[in-house]
Amino acid sequence: MTAAEPSARRTVTVEPSLDLRSTVGGVKQPLMIGPTEAWWSTRTPVGIGSLALQRRSPTEVGAEAWGPGAAWLLDQVPRLLGADDDPSGFRPTGRAAELWRRSPFLLGRTDRVWDAVVGGVLGQKVQATKARQSRRALARRFGEPAPGPREGWVLPSPDTVASLGYAAFHPVGVERKRAEILIRTARELRRLPDPFTGTPAELSSWLRQIPGIGPWTAALVTATVLGDPDAVPVGDFHLPNTVCWMLAGEERADDARMLELLEPFAGHRWRVVRLAKANGAAPRRGPRLSLHGDGLSRGR
Repeated sequence: MTAAEPSARRTVTVEPSLDLRSTVGGVKQPLMIGPTEAWWSTRTPVGIGSLALQRRSPTEVGAEAWGPGAAWLLDQVPRLLGADDDPSGFRPTGRAAELWRRSPFLLGRTDRVWDAVVGGVLGQKVQATKARQSRRALARRFGEPAPGPREGWVLPSPDTVASLGYAAFHPVGVERKRAEILIRTARELRRLPDPFTGTPAELSSWLRQIPGIGPWTAALVTATVLGDPDAVPVGDFHLPNTVCWMLAGEERADDARMLELLEPFAGHRWRVVRLAKANGAAPRRGPRLSLHGDGLSRGR
């Protein structure tokens, strides 16, 4: 078998309405290559692996996987495609209802806590593009080449990161504060079952006991890892404006106002947040800022 030949394959039956880009792209970890394809390299409970998804017909998604984690990744495909999600109780109104009718989506889940934590912590206080650059640099410097035909890298394991000093993160664009959060979390993660089998509330509570991880990072992790339909990233600089612009036509808002407007959608608030982002940001006035939560004084 050559490196280009997958270790395993499967085909998954899906609903014709499934939007591969929205469902798989919404969990952040897989790299979308096109509207009908996705690529994901990660560290599974049984080893590193890479997964390729391709929409082959309105009702079929083909999956191919490489590496020691190939079998685990193929088992994960239905959950990644939203098989565990149930949007039946979601009743949006106004602009949200219009967007939902036009582009409904399912919430996928990765069951990869470490990947989501790294993405969330690196996203604290910086622009998204810089966070992605640091993530790629971290994987290249301390991780492993991803198996399969596409060039890529898998993030270093929690054990590897736990052994590093904060200065090791400077060359990848991560300052001491975020580096120390990652190191602390990597050490604590050894105590968490892999994969995690609890509820979003339990995972959020566990994460928020780690200094440096607040409600913003915890919400992004539960949304990504468990497909949490009610996650709300409190503490983001722009998100309250974006959500309130869609729901109430208000250009400026704070977390309290955002939570007030989201309350009627309890149980499905992450769906509303996703719809708000798709609707577009509120009109900007004044200087542009792209800061996110957990390190921003406004959001702590």
